[in-house]
Amino acid sequence: MVTPSGVSGRIAVDAMGADLGPAEVVAAVRLAFDGFADLNPVTLVGDEAVLKPLLQQHRLDSHPSLGLLHASEVVTMNDKPLLALKRKKNASMFQAIELVKSGQASAVVSCGNTGALMAGGTIRLRTLEGVDRPALAAIIPRENGYFILIDAGANPESEPEHLVHNAILGTHYARVVLGVAKPRVGLLTIGTEEGKGNALITATHDHFKNLGDLVNYVGPTEGFQVFTDHCDVAVCDGFVGNLLLKSWESLAHFFSATLKTELKANPLR
Repeated sequence: MVTPSGVSGRIAVDAMGADLGPAEVVAAVRLAFDGFADLNPVTLVGDEAVLKPLLQQHRLDSHPSLGLLHASEVVTMNDKPLLALKRKKNASMFQAIELVKSGQASAVVSCGNTGALMAGGTIRLRTLEGVDRPALAAIIPRENGYFILIDAGANPESEPEHLVHNAILGTHYARVVLGVAKPRVGLLTIGTEEGKGNALITATHDHFKNLGDLVNYVGPTEGFQVFTDHCDVAVCDGFVGNLLLKSWESLAHFFSATLKTELKANPLR
């Protein structure tokens, strides 16, 4: 991850929260430094006794752009987010967030407990003015580039105002991360005709039409359109977004496994 152009500061990385453990996080940092010459300085946050041997293994122990901050606790995948925030103040994830709050870093990266990351970020960093709650955004490949799916699972139940907030968040994110000057926003639904969809979609559609230049709204968008060059931001609630994301991931694995099976079906192939 590279911080946005014009923003100087460290990237705080929670080294302890990943499913595959800190070894994979340290290996990822090594790949990031090797692949991006202009990568911002990184601070790894976690248990020094665990991380120092890994840093030596990957020849990162003396890297000029890498720092290490000791954190004695870890937020596990089974921890309740708010309970963890209250009881594990020295957890690597929360200490990484504190670096941003104190101005010592500009971004946080964590592969840990999503709910805890959302709770910690919301409570300690707060949301943008006018935005009620955060959302998860996923960058997904499509024809001629990428699109942002938001919300990808943070808020299963939403009001029309929340989807409007998602559109604003997604628009800013697309500008910074995808470099799109005027991102096109589509509202994910079951048909492009006026009135198609449930009450949430209908009300949100009406809100979008009244936003003017705040959001570049291209109208109701069906699932198959997001993989074409139709929109840069696909807006939905977290329930729909999470189902779509995991279905697409599963489909990609299915195609990959099927191709491998077919290619190995006989010696000629």
